[in-house]
Amino acid sequence: MSTVLQTNHFKNEATITPLPIHTIGVIGAGQMGTGIAHVCAQNNYQVQIIDTNPNQLNKVLTAIGLNLDRQIKKNIIKQDQKESILEKIKIHSQLNSLSKCDLVIEAATENPEVKSKILKEVCSILPEHSIIATNTSSISITKLAAVTQRPEKFIGMHFMNPVPIMQLIEVIRGLGTDEKTFITITHVAEKLGKTLAIAEDFPGFIVNRILLPMINEAVYTLHEGVGSVESIDTAMKLGTNQPMGPLELADFIGLDTCLSIMKVLYEGLADSKYRPCPLLVKYVEAGWLGRKTKKGFYDYSTDRPTPTK
Repeated sequence: MSTVLQTNHFKNEATITPLPIHTIGVIGAGQMGTGIAHVCAQNNYQVQIIDTNPNQLNKVLTAIGLNLDRQIKKNIIKQDQKESILEKIKIHSQLNSLSKCDLVIEAATENPEVKSKILKEVCSILPEHSIIATNTSSISITKLAAVTQRPEKFIGMHFMNPVPIMQLIEVIRGLGTDEKTFITITHVAEKLGKTLAIAEDFPGFIVNRILLPMINEAVYTLHEGVGSVESIDTAMKLGTNQPMGPLELADFIGLDTCLSIMKVLYEGLADSKYRPCPLLVKYVEAGWLGRKTKKGFYDYSTDRPTPTK
């Protein structure tokens, strides 16, 4: 059972019946979209996952199968549940495959132009009752809702990575989000077994408003020669009891994603403390995006990651 934080948002819950959600569409078959599809299918939703990149689509069921195998080894699920979960997931390359979804979760790249284009297109395909959620980690929900023609049925639903393991979902209402949409999404999140943190629609919301400036400061610490990659990560792991150092975590998130979020914070809050570190910009320009390109603050081309600086 999930936990919901900031329960003052639920003043009308007793009088509102959530919309029935049976089929969930997921736009984007990257790491986040794949994880979202996994947890939705595992919790008895029918899932339609869409991506225009055939290479990404071909990896979806394999990736989810491997994650399910890990869950079987940890006794989270039983062996006979695996096929049942995978059978609930259908992969497609066209947005019109979402036409019968009750809820669509957009999990495309963290770029407002890309997201807006997708949201405009999908809005014309969905039935009138359908809710659209965005998995954005930093972009204004109100701004994205404005392109959908149904701002009252639009909401932020920010999952954490890796989705099957991380327990949190940030739920963010846009200016026009109605109470029924909000209550429905909290019920979906509860069914997924997640804990909810209700955030206001400010740049970065809660998690990334705090996390990304820490990562950015770690990059500045490296940039200014205060410490090496290994010393910075070791200091933060052992000195603050974090499971992953900030530079290792940046590689895991993706340096392009980190930069995108820092730009949203810097532009949205107009405070110099959110200025992206020039070294972070340089790594992204070089295509050193972290684990997904096998090079970032660490080189992942060998069995043991080694610092690149």
